[in-house]
Amino acid sequence: MDQAPGSPQGPQDAQSLPTCYRHPDRDTGIRCTRCERPICPECMVSASVGFQCPECVRNGSGTGHAPSATTPRTLAGGTIPADPRLLTKILIGINLAVFLVGQIRPSFVDHLVLVGKWPPAPFVATEGVAEGQWYLLFTSMFAHQAIWHIGFNMLSLWWLGGPLEAALGRVRFLALYIVSGLAGSALTYVLAAPSSGSLGASGAIFGLFGATAVLMRRLNRDMRPIIALLVINLIFTFGMSNIAWQAHIGGLVAGVVIGYAMVHAPRERRSLIQYGVCAVVLVVVVVMTLIRTSQLV
Repeated sequence: MDQAPGSPQGPQDAQSLPTCYRHPDRDTGIRCTRCERPICPECMVSASVGFQCPECVRNGSGTGHAPSATTPRTLAGGTIPADPRLLTKILIGINLAVFLVGQIRPSFVDHLVLVGKWPPAPFVATEGVAEGQWYLLFTSMFAHQAIWHIGFNMLSLWWLGGPLEAALGRVRFLALYIVSGLAGSALTYVLAAPSSGSLGASGAIFGLFGATAVLMRRLNRDMRPIIALLVINLIFTFGMSNIAWQAHIGGLVAGVVIGYAMVHAPRERRSLIQYGVCAVVLVVVVVMTLIRTSQLV
């Protein structure tokens, strides 16, 4: 039974404490001085008097709002957006738009597919990455042909993207998504047959899997669900012949590395380390691509 405000409370009765309105699994005895909602140490923002919740600081609600209150930040140091899933929705929208255009004009997708070197099969793009079409490493991340393929990837993006976007902030989340996808494309270019075609957001999705596992460990959450889901995906990855496992592994490794930097970087050098690690992974992608290209030309 909930305890009424002001009623006696035993110091050892942890169950009587309210929970943070943004993190229901965390007990807290701190409330926002403006709206009086319970907030945990991660959410509370120092003000001239007491602490405030991120929404009150962002909206400046209430008379006498403290101008000295600091800007609320996510766990990784990003700003807290009004819609924590906005970027996830945009990425899903881009993937769906490309898919729909491809259904109307199938040749459109042919020129987005990751191909190492001409002649590609079964696609009809005129040139591959080895001929200088490096943009295919990026465009292939948004191209799908089968309805089951895009359906599975977009469900995964919605399930993983929202919590990660809220925890990292939009810019960091976008960096994680794009760099993980490029890492998956680069490993596919290096290890797959040059004339084979590869497409799909799976590399970026597996990057989100890796970062989610790191985040859950950082928050001391139960990791069994994400590990079980990852194992199931890896079984499908290596159990089906028409799946580019290289993209999955490349994205997963990049996601773990970038995710660790995002949530474990010390506050005083947080941005430098986070974006520095993203830059290092990008350099690795470029070096891998250059080496593979030298072997194919």
